[in-house]
Amino acid sequence: MRYDDNPDVVLVGAGIMSATLGTVLKELEPSLTIAMFETLHDCALESSEGWNNAGTGHAANCELNYTPQRADGSVDIAKALEVNVEFDLSRQLWAHLVKRGAIPDPRAFIHPCPHMSFVWGPENVAFLKARYAEMSAHHCYHGMAYSEDPKVIAGWAPLIIEGRDPGEPIAATRIVTGTDVDYGALTHLLVEQLSAQPGFAVHYNRKVVALDRVDDGRWAVTVEDTYDGTRQTVTAKFVFIGAGGGSLPLLQASKIPEGRGYGGFPVSGIWLRCDVDAVSERHHAKVYGKAASGSPPMSVPHLDTRIIGGKRSLLFGPYAGFSSKFLKHGSLEDLFTSLTHENIVPLLDVAKDNVALSEYLIGQVLQSSDHQFATLKGFFPRANKKDWREAVAGQRVQTIKPTGQHSIFKKEGALEFGTELVAAHDKSICALLGASPGASTAAFIALEVLQTCFADKLTPDAWLPRLKAVIPTYGIDLKRDADACRRTRAETAPILKIENV
Repeated sequence: MRYDDNPDVVLVGAGIMSATLGTVLKELEPSLTIAMFETLHDCALESSEGWNNAGTGHAANCELNYTPQRADGSVDIAKALEVNVEFDLSRQLWAHLVKRGAIPDPRAFIHPCPHMSFVWGPENVAFLKARYAEMSAHHCYHGMAYSEDPKVIAGWAPLIIEGRDPGEPIAATRIVTGTDVDYGALTHLLVEQLSAQPGFAVHYNRKVVALDRVDDGRWAVTVEDTYDGTRQTVTAKFVFIGAGGGSLPLLQASKIPEGRGYGGFPVSGIWLRCDVDAVSERHHAKVYGKAASGSPPMSVPHLDTRIIGGKRSLLFGPYAGFSSKFLKHGSLEDLFTSLTHENIVPLLDVAKDNVALSEYLIGQVLQSSDHQFATLKGFFPRANKKDWREAVAGQRVQTIKPTGQHSIFKKEGALEFGTELVAAHDKSICALLGASPGASTAAFIALEVLQTCFADKLTPDAWLPRLKAVIPTYGIDLKRDADACRRTRAETAPILKIENV
């Protein structure tokens, strides 16, 4: 297959991030030529694939790790609010695509699904009650309900109550406007509608193996055919590295100074999955619990309804593990080949300061299937082991960010659990590192790329009017503007066929 030798934009990776950014760019400037390169034979086969991620449609309704408790017992909801309104941007983009017919039916990727938080034990109940008081007072969480009554909670999610000790203190919150999102299906829809437009081409079984800046400021992108090993080079004005766990090696290959010192720590995930209709049909919610004391954010347990390919199933986890691969279809050498003289000190610094994380991962790796199932029974007391099977999730590469102010060889490091956008000084290339909340905030990340790398285009006589047509609340702080928040949710809900209150 021949490529356009000089596309305006190269997107590396065919996951939800590249698909979203490509979609936004073509909405703003349809004349752009865009080439997308993917190592595997189809899009969305790594972290974006339905069973490779939690698929919660992260709106920070139920994830307790976004609402830490302060020393005085109060709850900080600032992070939750940020993620909550970032999801609104995704809703607006998707609604725009549905309205113009680019996505024929939203039910192909999104379904209404209540989001719940559920805890047991006196201290955890007190925490959830304080959290509810803080969140329900804010317009972003209008409609959130709270109960400590087993009968009420059983009406919301019977499986988590049946067989539980009636004397055990429990509490739950519920918000009916939550969703279940299949990001694998959404990525396919986005790539399909992009492929129908002139000036866009996706190339599968093509691995980007080199990134070199050329004299005119463009980037030479060398691509290898994964079947026969032949190589070809295209040059682009702008390169976006959205290859999930594969982004770090490509950032290093670009040799931009801004990428020096960055490292990655891979974490594998395992779920328990139930496809038995008699069980899955009795649970319609995403129920998040509280991580054990000292556990990392990635360990927050949840019992989720998943709708993938029209089939309703249940997922429980995650159970963390360790693999040196940066991608599920990657190499065991990934971690080791990513080590450089510039990031080894930040990595060691993070290891020294995160002994609890290391102990947690070791404990998870050594867990037996009986231990894993016992954790599930904490949520679902009457779970039957024969109804569940193990499913391997996608790889997450947690970002090790250089933070020190010393020479390049003495940089300290910090472990980042979110996403990190790293751009060259001339804004000609940027890489997205990290994981959660990831897919659910893909539209927000696409806007972040625009603001970082295309700021000169975000003007009234260029892209800004069109951007506001695609995302009407662009430039409005939905955390502060209650009317705008209520309005956009009321407008997008019926288009996406989801709940609104």
